[in-house]
Amino acid sequence: METAPPLWHVGDGCALDGVASTGIRKAAPMEQLSAQTRIVDGAIRSVMDRLRAEHGETEIDTGIADQWEFRMHYGSLNATLDDGSVLIRVAAEDETCLSYMKMTVAGHFSEHLGTTKGIRWQGDGSDAGTPVFFREIRVVSATRISPHMQRVRFSGSDLGRFAHGGLHVRLLLPPRGRQPVWPSMGADGLLVWPSGEDALVVRVYTIRALDAAGGWLDVDFVLHPGQDTPAATFAENAQAGDIVGMIGPGGGGTPDAETLLLVGDDTALPAIGRILEELAPSTRAEVLIEVDGPEDRMSLADGENIAVAWLYRQGVEPGTAALLPAALRGRDRAVLPENLYVWAACEFADFREIRKIVRKEWGLPRGRHLVTAYWRRGAESDDEGEE
Repeated sequence: METAPPLWHVGDGCALDGVASTGIRKAAPMEQLSAQTRIVDGAIRSVMDRLRAEHGETEIDTGIADQWEFRMHYGSLNATLDDGSVLIRVAAEDETCLSYMKMTVAGHFSEHLGTTKGIRWQGDGSDAGTPVFFREIRVVSATRISPHMQRVRFSGSDLGRFAHGGLHVRLLLPPRGRQPVWPSMGADGLLVWPSGEDALVVRVYTIRALDAAGGWLDVDFVLHPGQDTPAATFAENAQAGDIVGMIGPGGGGTPDAETLLLVGDDTALPAIGRILEELAPSTRAEVLIEVDGPEDRMSLADGENIAVAWLYRQGVEPGTAALLPAALRGRDRAVLPENLYVWAACEFADFREIRKIVRKEWGLPRGRHLVTAYWRRGAESDDEGEE
């Protein structure tokens, strides 16, 4: 078995560095769970300085020397430095979010100290056994819904927690022909992953639809004809009864804004579909979507407050058409809505261009855009990688 990095990576479009100002709709405050650990190390001050630098936007001024507080997307973190050690307390609204906060701490210390040996949590939450955010799910059906999209319906139990707290999950695909070995929780708060012949293929996907009472959820997979991509290959060949694992939820949610510009390619279609379905009636949304051709259009929520434009690659290889950046670059910054929020997800090259347009050319502040790369052309990580 091997330990892995935190469940959700930090960066554009990822939840662990999100705060209320990002425009992502957050749940109402609830009674908090909490846990704490004391870490002793000669380099502890340096490690805490790095934590403050990496999460500076979430830090709350305590006015007290060597005492820090951070309000992160999944909860709060309080730290007190004292004689070569730090006492860290994390708090969150439920066990899933509390586990994510523990992972934030353990992942940071693992990266900058090279070990989590001194981390042992006391308080709420389980620190061993099956993660509270893990579910084993089974294929019910697999349906081709467009030339390049396969919808797989899974059944599972206790799915209610996946209806809020982020659009995305990690699917864990076990080796074919072997009994699945699922990850467990370590005492430090990090996941311990199976390795060797039991190693799992792990990919991030959007829950397209979920019925917790009915015990099912749908995930849409972009297919890659002629390419050996594990998750897409799994979806294309999925049979009723096939078992996979799922951990989550995580990632961003529905942006809370008066005016939205949603931009994406095929891989963003499931997330855009969810966002439009959860849109407040008072929010106006313009949507730009790049797909191969008219046959790849999908049914999306509509209304007087929603305008959708489809851009067609017409046989050009995905990730090379650059239609999305071109559509944005032609816009006059002076006539952009004052309260505009831009959400974009696409191939890495387009991601870089769109981020440059939104940040530098349009001058939108960080709290009014979320731009992320869901995949990178030519990379081996395949499929919809919502990192």
